[in-house]
Amino acid sequence: MQKRDFGTQATDDTIRGDNNERLPHRTSVEKSQQTSSFHGRDSRIHSDSSSSSSDEEKNRPSAVEIDTYIDFDDLLPEIGEFGCFQKVLFLLMIPFCFISAYVYLSQIFMTLTPEKYYCFVHDLTLIESEQERMELSIPKLKDGSYSRCEMYDTNYTAIYRAKNRTQFMNSSLPRIPCREGYVFSKSEAFYTANIEFGWVCKNDFYATYAQMIFFLGSVLGCLAYGHFADHCGRLAALVSSCSLAFFGSLFTGMTKNFWSFAFTRLVVGAAYDTCFTMIYILMLEYVGPKYRTFVANMSLAMFYSPFTMLIPWIAIYLHSWRPFALYGCIPLAFGLVSFCCLPESARWLVSRGKIDDAIDILKRVAARNKRVVPPVYWKRFRESCELFYKEEFEGRHFTVCSIFKRPRLARYMVFLCLIWMIMSLLYDGHVRAASVLDKENVAVVFTIACATELPGDLLVIVTLDRFGRRWCAFTFTTLSGLFSLVGANLSHPTHTLVAALAGRFFANVCYNIGLQWAAEVLPTVVRAQGISLIHTLGFAAMLLSPPVIYLSHLSLSLMLNTLGGLGIVGGIICLFLPETLYEDLPQTLSDGNNFGKDQRMWHQPCCGKGRRRIAHTKHTWHEGSSLRTLSRDEFRSKKLHRVAVVKSRRPFATSFMSVARGQSLLSQGTEILQRVQNLRHESAHQKPK
Repeated sequence: MQKRDFGTQATDDTIRGDNNERLPHRTSVEKSQQTSSFHGRDSRIHSDSSSSSSDEEKNRPSAVEIDTYIDFDDLLPEIGEFGCFQKVLFLLMIPFCFISAYVYLSQIFMTLTPEKYYCFVHDLTLIESEQERMELSIPKLKDGSYSRCEMYDTNYTAIYRAKNRTQFMNSSLPRIPCREGYVFSKSEAFYTANIEFGWVCKNDFYATYAQMIFFLGSVLGCLAYGHFADHCGRLAALVSSCSLAFFGSLFTGMTKNFWSFAFTRLVVGAAYDTCFTMIYILMLEYVGPKYRTFVANMSLAMFYSPFTMLIPWIAIYLHSWRPFALYGCIPLAFGLVSFCCLPESARWLVSRGKIDDAIDILKRVAARNKRVVPPVYWKRFRESCELFYKEEFEGRHFTVCSIFKRPRLARYMVFLCLIWMIMSLLYDGHVRAASVLDKENVAVVFTIACATELPGDLLVIVTLDRFGRRWCAFTFTTLSGLFSLVGANLSHPTHTLVAALAGRFFANVCYNIGLQWAAEVLPTVVRAQGISLIHTLGFAAMLLSPPVIYLSHLSLSLMLNTLGGLGIVGGIICLFLPETLYEDLPQTLSDGNNFGKDQRMWHQPCCGKGRRRIAHTKHTWHEGSSLRTLSRDEFRSKKLHRVAVVKSRRPFATSFMSVARGQSLLSQGTEILQRVQNLRHESAHQKPK
């Protein structure tokens, strides 16, 4: 099948004109003919169609403006791309970034396993010297340290009453597991649930199960809130998810046993995805394409990354996991009242046929930004929304099952699922690994590890649109695995720590690439549902992250070798997917099945044919990077990507509606030229009376 080429850039230029102009200028002949063609009336060419006064022409929209459909990204420059309204919305991201960081990371610190503890022996409690108590009851290991989970099996009452206790310090005594609980060091900086409930030694799997249940809630919440947001709106989903997280966190601080603790974490996990994704959608939806790169990156760099570094120090300051859970409800309470200061998603309103409500919101945005929009823009925007609603309704017969009816597309889908599951497991595994790499300085190590987020985002910006998705994903995923393998085989703890942090850095980078790549490989008609499936499987893969970290109880090298092996396998799988940089992205299932057929194994878009194609397209920075910046927190569900497909302007790609509209305009333009030629032909052959 011949590769489809809709003339994407020509279509965009015809519809929108240059980014710095409102709309392109046309000759009077083109204006009058196009107006007649659009309204289906008999057309005549009048050379004096521009005889109106210059003042009227200045204040009156051109025929192209009147007769061109206007979508959201065309309207945003008119109502203000980054005005007062958008700046306030940007600042409102601050509490929600803290909510996202807190909900995700709080569980790690609530269930931290302390470094120093040993068996409690009730009969020896009256002995003042802790060192003497340990010598009498706790056996030593080969490295000279005391066992944390074993004690001597002897008569401690007799030992306490004896005048010379040193005779009972015998390492050959039989050993048994702790029977009466544990003694934890008073130097521990944070009192965790593991300490209170005794989740150590033979019970240490409880903390792992609790973290797995959190991600089980994330899987269920992702599925449930996807449908809820589609039917009830983004704002309703945001408020309800914050409410769920609020009460889940509140009751977490009141739990008395494992089952109540696990249930509350299941509830919080169900809200984890949505309580940040929805506000992120709203912010990027109302920001113009020109500023979308800045806003998408800076909201994470300025707010989310610092909050992740702050979380461990808040935990240490509060000193106990219960107030840590309770005080975390304060920013979540802001989400309960966020409906008072946040607008509903205009795109969602259009998708539900509530076009008047969407226009009312956009008019308020324009008024807040002190912008005056001509009425003709609202008229054509309404027509554009009606067309979009019709196309969206007619295209719903495609399902994710349609992907697996095409062999090449099905193979791509399987590889995308595997890659995203590995990347999700790598990222979350490295996040949690910071808590076991150096248990004596957990807060410091965790802060340094979180500080790698910002340079990781910057590296994506620099490399992704230059070297392509395929080779960047392969390189960074493989590097993450290699550094983990190197760290597993180093003997010095500091060297192991540095190598593991390098693995975390590259895991951040490949995680940012993963879902964008999936959004570009999948065809438009099934993209939203495909992204939803891939993302849900990513959460399912995160269920395995706590067991992987649990391997550190057996051997730190075993944990790092596991993460390293996953990185190497994920990097190799990346080579079996097509490159999307400088390519016309697939629109239909047939396009998706034929996508990448002409690419060789060592295809490199930054050189050769891929690079020469740039000359044929006007590629601006904000157009090329708008989708790239919709990184990990934006592509969280199908509801998000349905928004992202409409608002993103990728190089060599347009939405289905833009392509259809462009084809319509081109065909009408051809018809106009044909009529002009016919009229000239008739005039040349007509005899004068």
